[in-house]
Amino acid sequence: MELDARGIGMLALGAIALIQTARLVFRATARRWALIRRVRRARRGELEAESLLAAEGFRIVDRQVRARVQYVVDGTAREAEVVADLLVERRGRRFVAEVKTGERAPDPLARPTRRQLLEYAHAFDGAGVLLVDAEAGVVRTIEVPGRRPAATPWPWLALGVAVGWAVATLLS
Repeated sequence: MELDARGIGMLALGAIALIQTARLVFRATARRWALIRRVRRARRGELEAESLLAAEGFRIVDRQVRARVQYVVDGTAREAEVVADLLVERRGRRFVAEVKTGERAPDPLARPTRRQLLEYAHAFDGAGVLLVDAEAGVVRTIEVPGRRPAATPWPWLALGVAVGWAVATLLS
């Protein structure tokens, strides 16, 4: 069978269509596998972070902790939800912990990380913020100027008990 110019053109178009289809399938598959690798790396990082935090005296209170943040947009109240990786506690003080893996993400001054930490400091009012570099084995305490850490309730509780005892003694 001989191919004329039209047959060669059709064959070329078919080859181009086949190559383009294979390229698109490969691209979609590569993206999916990259996402799977990132998710696995992040999950491994969270497990390593839990061990690291436990070794530093933190107790895991909860995972994937949600908080609501309120904004006023053009005079209209709006809400958004933020999710922190871990809620931990040490010596009666609570912290939200953000776990990062990779080269740039664990840097507290990297723009996306910095914004996330600021949002957590606002959303989880009163809780401290920790940045955990799971791969390097480093836990950093993040303090935002102008934000005070939550005071421990024990002095106020002790004062309340003392005043209550004094009032009860005087009235009896």
